[in-house]
Amino acid sequence: MPVRRPGRWIAVVIVLVVAASIIRAIVSAKGFQWGVVGHYLFDSRVLHGVLTTIYLTFLSMAIGIVLGILAAVMRLSPNPVVSRASWLYIWFFRGTPLLVQVLFWYNIAALFPTISLGIPFGPALVHGNANSIVTPLAAALLALGLNEGAYMAEIVRAGIISVDEGQTQAAQSLGMSRLQTMRRIVLPQAMRVIIPPTGNETISMLKNTSLLYVASYTELLYSVTQIYNVTYQTIPLLIVASIWYLVMTSVLYVGQYFIERHYGRGFTRAERGTMIGRWLSIGGGSDAGARL
Repeated sequence: MPVRRPGRWIAVVIVLVVAASIIRAIVSAKGFQWGVVGHYLFDSRVLHGVLTTIYLTFLSMAIGIVLGILAAVMRLSPNPVVSRASWLYIWFFRGTPLLVQVLFWYNIAALFPTISLGIPFGPALVHGNANSIVTPLAAALLALGLNEGAYMAEIVRAGIISVDEGQTQAAQSLGMSRLQTMRRIVLPQAMRVIIPPTGNETISMLKNTSLLYVASYTELLYSVTQIYNVTYQTIPLLIVASIWYLVMTSVLYVGQYFIERHYGRGFTRAERGTMIGRWLSIGGGSDAGARL
């Protein structure tokens, strides 16, 4: 016989009553101007901002993942110079606010009016104006990608050290190099630990693109800001932006679930139940959701 838990049902009733009250207040309040929200929800300027946000999120995460893997491998290197250099990169970009980094890269021309590329301590092979080289898009990708790389480095490092060291020793006994061992043995097993926080970082990255508003880059938040600066309908346009952010993050939630399930094959906890079953199951330890 299942144990009776009347406290759970009382809590459910209280939550439903509170939720219904909040929904009623939101729907009935005239200040939300739902007609205006519906009018601008699919406005071309808003949709352009949505596409720009997705584009920035994809490119920034790609840069961050590549830099994170590289920095994590360097951090675990037995070479102290390489390891310290990686630690310094992680320390700096995790220790400074992302907003400050965005403003820094957008104003890089004030520090370096011209940018030169060439042989270190030797002649410059390519040089040009900083404003023409570091475009608004390049500045956005530098700020978001470099910052994300520092966080991904710690995530990847945690995944690597979660793999039993005996796996590395066995690979070395077979004659594999350090790079081969990392690529063929360690990283595939570490993905089960790396994927969940990487999904969370992707969702955070999508929302962090709104910080580019301070640099007047036309992502979603800046797009709606341009509209309400003219119409003075601030609250409805912010609701429009919030709805689109919720839609995009919800899609990422679904993708994260299936990726986690793919890399979690063979582990009971990762394979238990479907996504809808997890949402609908009530009460911890129950297998009701797992059977859906």
